Amino acid sequence: MLKMRLSMGGTKKRPVYKIVVADSRFARDGRFIEKLGFFNPLLPKDKKERVGLDTDRIKYWLEQGAQPTIRVARILGEKEIMPMPVNGNNPQKAIPKKDRKKSEEAPKAEEKKTEAPKAEEKKTEAPKAEEKKTEAPKAEEKKTEAPKAEEKKEEKK
Repeated sequence: MLKMRLSMGGTKKRPVYKIVVADSRFARDGRFIEKLGFFNPLLPKDKKERVGLDTDRIKYWLEQGAQPTIRVARILGEKEIMPMPVNGNNPQKAIPKKDRKKSEEAPKAEEKKTEAPKAEEKKTEAPKAEEKKTEAPKAEEKKTEAPKAEEKKEEKK
């Protein structure tokens, strides 16, 4: 499958990306079919030098069935080459990670409150165990019946 994706270049802490068409099986920074543009995330969004695209070749590869990655689709949507992709639904993204843990623990605390009545139900199950204990003597009675049968056999002899 053909993909339009970003291929990373630049130096440490100074990334610059090429927008390329590549087979999806190739490595991210490896072999590609054609370079279609560049993307420099360090520049402000209003600068022209931030994104450079070859629109004719991009349209050609889209017609050939190349699928853009989400980030490339957003870049192309901003330049109005294709429609802007729909944003995903991740409500946790705007919450800092340390606060996410607190919000995850809050529903768990509510679950613990609902689990308390379950513990009471377990207490009601205890008498059932006592009923089983009352059944145990019945088993002993059966044991006492077995010797009676042996006695009858002895009487017949």
